[in-house]
Amino acid sequence: MKSMNRMKVIRRITALVMLFIIIFCFAVTGFDMNVIIKRGSQAVLFIKRMFPPDTGYCGKIIEPLIKTVQMSIAGTFIGAVFGLFTAFLYAGNLIKKSYVRIVVRVIVQCVRTIPVLILALVATFIWGLGAAAGTIAIAVSTWAVMARIGGEDIEGLTLKPYEAVTAIGAGKFKAFSRTVIIELLPGYLSNSLYVLEANIRHAAILGYVGAGGIGLLLNEKISWREYSRVGMILVMLFVAVLVIEGISTFLKAYLDGRIKRNTTANVIISVCIMVFFVYSLSAVKDVSTSKLGIKVVGAIMHGITHPDWEYMFMTGKSGVMYLMLETIAIAVAGTCAGAVFAVILTLINSRKFVPAPMAFIGRLVVMAIRTVPVYVYGLIFIRVTGPGSFAGVLTMMMCSIGLLTKRFTVAVDNWNMAAWNACKCAGTGFIARLRYVAVPELKIQFKDAVMYRLDVNVRSASTLGLVGAGGIGAPLIVYMNNYRWDAVGSILIVLFVVVLLIELLSKCLKRIH
Repeated sequence: MKSMNRMKVIRRITALVMLFIIIFCFAVTGFDMNVIIKRGSQAVLFIKRMFPPDTGYCGKIIEPLIKTVQMSIAGTFIGAVFGLFTAFLYAGNLIKKSYVRIVVRVIVQCVRTIPVLILALVATFIWGLGAAAGTIAIAVSTWAVMARIGGEDIEGLTLKPYEAVTAIGAGKFKAFSRTVIIELLPGYLSNSLYVLEANIRHAAILGYVGAGGIGLLLNEKISWREYSRVGMILVMLFVAVLVIEGISTFLKAYLDGRIKRNTTANVIISVCIMVFFVYSLSAVKDVSTSKLGIKVVGAIMHGITHPDWEYMFMTGKSGVMYLMLETIAIAVAGTCAGAVFAVILTLINSRKFVPAPMAFIGRLVVMAIRTVPVYVYGLIFIRVTGPGSFAGVLTMMMCSIGLLTKRFTVAVDNWNMAAWNACKCAGTGFIARLRYVAVPELKIQFKDAVMYRLDVNVRSASTLGLVGAGGIGAPLIVYMNNYRWDAVGSILIVLFVVVLLIELLSKCLKRIH
């Protein structure tokens, strides 16, 4: 009884501390509803300039759009393959030598910390401008993400079948491929498809730093204020995302066994995937590293291992610590605001609460929200709030709404509603059912999704300075363009520590709840 009461006290204290942190983050960013009410029309006016889109420009969009999809598929495939091999070294239950596991985890976490836009900028220094640099950046980012996800999945597997097969005389490799791999692969491939969907959107902004794809064209048209053509680019990007997500949904259902599997279907799907991959590799043709690129790699490594300590601990608003605090505040406030809207959208986005036609329309709306690149949102909200972290909060909010609504909807669709239906039959009201049935049964999945999005938003917010939306992104890009790798190292080290602390916080919250 005492332990239960103690846990209740700990949970309440944790909730109060989290509430204080959230309020503090909103205050730091200068969030002001009056500004949104008074100047929100400016965002509407900006969006109106994009519509109706310039349909005559459609022909010039197709080629860079195909290049964007190629970059995403090739990068995801390469990263997922290497991530699978790394996952075996990442998992604690497979690698008995702790120093190997520690080294692998540190490398994976360091790479995972770096936003894909920054990886793309580094890749352009080494391999030059173009789609090859973007593909390599996506591959490296995917490798780090999938190595971690795969490693954690392996740690969740039971090794008893593997041990039983080896005990009867089978070789370790044969036993491993017939037990662990077979059990791991469906979930790993499903997660790879989720990453592919995200990479399509990442690839759409890599052109901002010259890493190829439709982002180059999008950045050009925004700079020239040809907004009707920007609207056409976003429409075409939405169509591409819709097609990719449709294919991804089919493949996930196939992997989960919801669609009947057979040998013929396995062969056809495998051949199609390989054809798409080989075709996508044309995006990385003529990859070569110059002597300058090799020097840049050396300079980057030297800068990261010899950071500018004075700059790292500089006080004032231009110092790393303040800018990182601003970045964290943007990420926290944006994630929380996005989570609130995501819960509301989930209620009208799931077939368990609304008719199928309404749910379909809701999912199209959410997909459209997810399609818009992050820096386009930044440019829209700067018209409302002016440059600064307030615009960053609204940008992160919109980015969070799309992903969180999708994650929440998946959780609701997989939810066993027996208790909900029983309460409904007993005459319990909708609000009461939400409070006493839905919240207790879904809060763990929702909380995990929010913490994952916060982790993503901290890294994403670190690039918002590119469009004047606050955070540490502006000095990071400036220092990279000026080859100040010691200052870049200072920023990345602090960013790594912050992401690591968020991960530890997430694990602590899981234990408490």
